[in-house]
Amino acid sequence: MEHSQLKRAKRQLASWGTGRTGPVDNGPAQGTRTATVVLESAAQLPPVLASDFVGHRTVVFVPDGQDGGPVRQADPQAPGAVGPLVVRYEGSLAEPGDEMSVGDSFFLQTQDYATSEYMSVIGPTLIRITEEADFDGYLADADRARNQGTFADFATDPAVRIGDLSALGAGPAGDGPFTRLYVRSNGEVSLSPVALPLGTVADGGAALAAEWTRLNSGSAHPCAVSLGLVVPDRARTDALTARPWLGRYLAALDAVRELRSRGITGLEVSGFGARLVPGLAELGDSAADRDDVDAPLLLWTGEQAVVHSARTGRFFSLGRAAAELAETLLVHGSVEAAAAHADRAALTQVETLFASAGVRLTVATAAAR
Repeated sequence: MEHSQLKRAKRQLASWGTGRTGPVDNGPAQGTRTATVVLESAAQLPPVLASDFVGHRTVVFVPDGQDGGPVRQADPQAPGAVGPLVVRYEGSLAEPGDEMSVGDSFFLQTQDYATSEYMSVIGPTLIRITEEADFDGYLADADRARNQGTFADFATDPAVRIGDLSALGAGPAGDGPFTRLYVRSNGEVSLSPVALPLGTVADGGAALAAEWTRLNSGSAHPCAVSLGLVVPDRARTDALTARPWLGRYLAALDAVRELRSRGITGLEVSGFGARLVPGLAELGDSAADRDDVDAPLLLWTGEQAVVHSARTGRFFSLGRAAAELAETLLVHGSVEAAAAHADRAALTQVETLFASAGVRLTVATAAAR
């Protein structure tokens, strides 16, 4: 496999595991093809390739060493391409503790959440919720981070990704049958190994998408599909309702993970157990950035501070004084409210600086305050 194809395959596999990428662009029929499809059995390869949810830019992962029939494959960037990128893999993407590999070039381990605390991360790892005990462990770690500012070390390891984020508080945006599918050996199709079934390969993409929408329409906190086989949706929705900040927690994990990959450790995150400006902690649940997943995050260690925009993925380094002003704006939600606690001109300058970079620090309306 060429380097560019392997890089794309790795990126698509991360998207499939997390459910964190939007539909693939397939030209005029945008949104009608699935970006990434993982097969449990090579026997399903011919019907999958013949299905209407696989397009020339789809990446299909199929077990190696099995008879999957002829492979229709082409360079996805080539004019007139007639097939998807088919990637042969060994191992498993479903069983906790197992590993999948693509030749000698890439390895991915799958691990259940509950035991991940006790495992050493030695390479790319996808951590899944595989039973209610895993979900309880995830909630306990999230509560600890929110109340004490202590993030589980394994969850912020740069080599780790947490699976099925749409069911854990991130919301269903970007997830669904046009982002990822898992095809079981009997032809049953869902989003992941632990997700509710959506139908069969023969049903086609439109029917699979309609079933995904139907199942989610009855849930207070979609996605109700991704963990449907292992966590009762009532227990899941009750937990998410009690923690409206979980999407922001997941964004904080991403930010800490990325900064750790750059060698920045010992990070604190504003709103998670502490504030850079101590007096801001007094606002508690009335803080404008409490639950807003789109609000930028302020992280710091010593005199080094960073603002991270989850929406754009960008990081901005700040000095201590500018960081305190940025946090004041984030917590109060507007220059008007923040000006009672800091210099208005300085606040406006910081707000304008970030706005020019496409990042809003004042995310709340007056009513939200």
